[in-house]
Amino acid sequence: MHTPFLTGKKLYLFLHIAAWAILFILPSYFLYMDSSHDVIFLVRTYLHTVFLAFIFYINYLWLAPKFFFGKCKVYYPALVIGLIAFTTILFVYANNYYSRETEHPFEMDSQLQILQNEMQNQYQYMPHPEPERPKPPKGWPVYNFVLNSLLITGFGLGLRFSEKIIQTDKRRKEAEKEKLNSELALLKNQISPHFFFNTLNNIYSLVQTNTDDAQKAILQLSKLMRYLIYESEEGTTSLGKEIEFMNHYIDLMQLRINNKVELKVDFPEVAEPIPVHPLLFIPFIENAFKHGISYREPSFIHIKMQVNNGILWFTCNNSINIQNESMVRSGSGIGLENIKKRLALLYPGKYTLDISNTDRQYNVSLKIITT
Repeated sequence: MHTPFLTGKKLYLFLHIAAWAILFILPSYFLYMDSSHDVIFLVRTYLHTVFLAFIFYINYLWLAPKFFFGKCKVYYPALVIGLIAFTTILFVYANNYYSRETEHPFEMDSQLQILQNEMQNQYQYMPHPEPERPKPPKGWPVYNFVLNSLLITGFGLGLRFSEKIIQTDKRRKEAEKEKLNSELALLKNQISPHFFFNTLNNIYSLVQTNTDDAQKAILQLSKLMRYLIYESEEGTTSLGKEIEFMNHYIDLMQLRINNKVELKVDFPEVAEPIPVHPLLFIPFIENAFKHGISYREPSFIHIKMQVNNGILWFTCNNSINIQNESMVRSGSGIGLENIKKRLALLYPGKYTLDISNTDRQYNVSLKIITT
C-alpha cells in the first residue's frame, strides 16, 4: 500500500511553512493591488511578523510543553509575560531604528498637500479644505504588537493543546487495538485445542473399529493441522482456503457417520480472493456433528454458504440428538461462546448471528459484511 508523503511530522512542518509563507506574501500582494508601493509599510509589516513568529515558536516549542503541560504551570503566565515584554522592547527598538533611516509617510503626505494647494492657487481655484488624514496614536504600534502577541500566544497554546488531545486519542486507540489483538489471539488459541480435542476423540473411536478409516482420518487431520498452523496465524485468509479447510473437516467427520445421517453441503465456487478471518464457521459445523447425529434414528446436517456483493450468508441446520438435547438447548460449549466473542471483536456492526432451536432442530444463520 502506498504511504502518503505528507504524514506525521512532515505534515506539521509543511503546514507551518505554508502558514508563515502566506503571512509574508499577503502584505506585498495587497500593496501591489493598491499600487501604493509603500516600501516602509511593507518592511514594518515584515518586522512585525518576524517578532510574532519568534513569540509563537518560543511558546509553542518550549514554554507550553515544558511548563503549561508539565509540572510547573504556575510559572507559565510569568514566562509568557516576560517573553512578550522582551520581544516588544526589541520590536520598538527595531521600529525606531528603521524610522530614523527613512522619511515618515505622514510628512510626505503633508508635502503633497502643500504642492496641491499651490497648484490650486495658481489656477485661482479655492476648493473647500479637505479634512486632514487622521493619524494613529503615537503608541499605537506598541499596543497593536502587544495585542497580536497575546493572540498569537493563545493560538500557539491552543494548537499545542489540540495536538496533545490528538496524541492522547491516538495512544488510546493503539492501546485498544493492542488489547483487541491480545483478546483475539487468546480466543484463537482456545479454539485450536478445543478443535483438536474433539477431532482426536473421533479418530480414537475409529482406531478401535476401522483401521483404514483411521488412517484416512489421520491424513485429513494433517491437512487441518497445516491450515491451523500456517494459514490461520495471519490476520485474514481467503474464503476459498477457509472453504477448503471446512471440506477437509467434513470429509474427516463423514468417516464416522452411517447411512441414517442425511448430509448436505453447499459451498460456492469462489473465483476472487474474498478476505475473511479464519475459523469463523468451523465451530458451528463441529457442533452439528457433535450434537446433531444419531446412530439409532434418522438425523440430518445441512450446511450452506452464499456470497453476493460482499455479503456472506452461512447457515447450518441439524437435528438434535435426544441424548444431547439438554446441552444443545442450554447453548453451552467453548467453541460457540468463543465464536460469538470473535465476531463481536472482528466485525462490530457488520454481522448478524441468529441461533434458534425449533422442534428438535438446531438452526444457525450467520450474515457477515466482508467489505
